[in-house]
Amino acid sequence: MAAKEVSACLIVIGNEILSGRTKDANLAFLAVNLNEIGVRLREARVIPDIEDTIVDTVNECRAKFDYVITTGGIGPTHDDITADAMAKAFGVKIGIHKEAYDRLLRHYGDPALFTPARQRMARIPDTASLVDNPVSVAPGFQIGNVFVLAGVPMIVEAMFHSFKHRLVGGTPVLSRTVRTSLPEGTIAEPLAALQSRYSDLEIGSYPAFRQGKISTGLVLRGTDAIRLDQGARELVGILAGMGGEPDLLEA
Repeated sequence: MAAKEVSACLIVIGNEILSGRTKDANLAFLAVNLNEIGVRLREARVIPDIEDTIVDTVNECRAKFDYVITTGGIGPTHDDITADAMAKAFGVKIGIHKEAYDRLLRHYGDPALFTPARQRMARIPDTASLVDNPVSVAPGFQIGNVFVLAGVPMIVEAMFHSFKHRLVGGTPVLSRTVRTSLPEGTIAEPLAALQSRYSDLEIGSYPAFRQGKISTGLVLRGTDAIRLDQGARELVGILAGMGGEPDLLEA
């Protein structure tokens, strides 16, 4: 049976990411956890808190990928404009979502603490369904094939686990890693030849220094475990023949 690919795109929204004041910590978590359920993160974009940019990017990506996940911009402050941008992207209205409002009111307890700014977090586009937030209650939402999450890593992780059952995945991607003491330039030609023989696999080369010495990590990725093992064994043989002291790290 042919492998089925289900694709996803991550859109990171926030001026603070682009300014360098905040470092994104969500991409790696989402890439790994999406792959475990058979969804491949094929692209990631970082965009500013500008409504038209959010609208255009979301509309482009939701047409191109099976799923889109956004992070950032659904908090209580004036620059949290993601929910409004999503409503505009989908051509729907936005307003107070009763269940979201009730959850937040129960969370804050005292109505005096549930300020108008905090009430903004209950504004959800029409037709959207809530994404639970077990950490700080304020929900994200799903509209179409787009999942809109907060930006705080702890909350992103909790939100993802609350909605991942809604995702229908394809064939998970497996990997094998081989490390060698040879530099990239030495192994480039035989590596290219190996890639041509295994066109169904992705073979990546990643140089590094380990204990002050050059090394290269070679990662083979694919959906067929048998082909991966064949390619990894052949690669180990090639490197051993070149005196490269290969080490198969994953099997």
